[in-house]
Amino acid sequence: MTLRDHQAAHDALDRLDDDAFRAEVREWVVGACPEHLRFPARRLHFHEVRDWYRILAEKGWLAPGWPRDHGGMGLSPARQMILIDEFERHGVPRLPDHGIIMLGPLLIRYGTEAQRARFLPKILSGEHIWCQGYSEPGAGSDLAALRTEAVLDGDDWVINGQKTWTTLASDAQWMFLLARTDKSAKKQAGISFLLVPMNAPGVTIRPIVNLEMHDEYFEVFFDNVRVPADHLVGEVNRGWPMAKALLGFERIFFGSPRQSAFALERLRHLAEHYSVADDPVFRDKFVRLHMDLADHSDLFERFADQLRRGESLGADVSMLKLHQTDLYQRITDLMIEIAGSDAGLLDPAGGDRAIHPAGFFIQSRPTTIYGGTSEIQRGILAREVLGLPA
Repeated sequence: MTLRDHQAAHDALDRLDDDAFRAEVREWVVGACPEHLRFPARRLHFHEVRDWYRILAEKGWLAPGWPRDHGGMGLSPARQMILIDEFERHGVPRLPDHGIIMLGPLLIRYGTEAQRARFLPKILSGEHIWCQGYSEPGAGSDLAALRTEAVLDGDDWVINGQKTWTTLASDAQWMFLLARTDKSAKKQAGISFLLVPMNAPGVTIRPIVNLEMHDEYFEVFFDNVRVPADHLVGEVNRGWPMAKALLGFERIFFGSPRQSAFALERLRHLAEHYSVADDPVFRDKFVRLHMDLADHSDLFERFADQLRRGESLGADVSMLKLHQTDLYQRITDLMIEIAGSDAGLLDPAGGDRAIHPAGFFIQSRPTTIYGGTSEIQRGILAREVLGLPA
């Protein structure tokens, strides 16, 4: 479909009320998303979801929040929440989406015309997959303490340092990263936002293999990596405000109750498989988790309503990620408890993806770390919401 065709289709969606829009999304997703990709127990690599990426691109639904003149759907925050809700409800796999969710909106807001013309179409086509270069050894939770440096040398930035816990770095052709460009400035100042090709001389990528023998995360090293000066986004030493601008949506995304809701449903399935569903002790624990999920869903709706009204999210959105990730881990803890010796299996018991306690347990562990650790979230709430001293 051409851009004009996509825009006409989006105009037709605009004429639907919210219930009709939800029904339209649900019907299409049920028919379009390949069954074998739904509800994956691990983060999938691009080669595994390439077909779904292209299906979304052809439909024009790859970038729901981007303006239409840049190839997006131009959806309001309220409609984006409906789309995300239906995608999660039906187990749609998460794409390597840093270019879509994070870099695209940032370039639209802060990038030059040349940067937008060069990079945005290739994100939409799948030609460019992006990864995020934020966390470093000793500068993950305290991101402002990053030590990767970029020094301007003639017409190039020369980058030296290391990034770690970089999601799906092996799939990416490009990385957007934060680098220190003024060592004399305060921590949050002196940081710039740069675009780096992953095949540049001096870039080294090493996998971090988890307990499930999966390489979702990577270390990336930079040894005198040179990138043109025009790969800087925004102003020199002004990368920190841009990076912070991306965090609000990320935290409500990580705070969605769907992850815990799906895990709780799998816990119920596990309990039936291991014949403990009617055990009074298990029932008590299960009902408590179910009540916590109901409370969290109500909390999530409060923040979702803010987005639906077009309001900005405040620091209190940190409550979402804090509560959701803790709940998700407690659900998977109970999976391990009832699975007994099967809890150590790397593969699902009997080939049934619903009976895979180890997979869910391993996936739940880093959730309290990525996107800002639980300690950082509590610090934000203490300072910004409760007004406690730093």
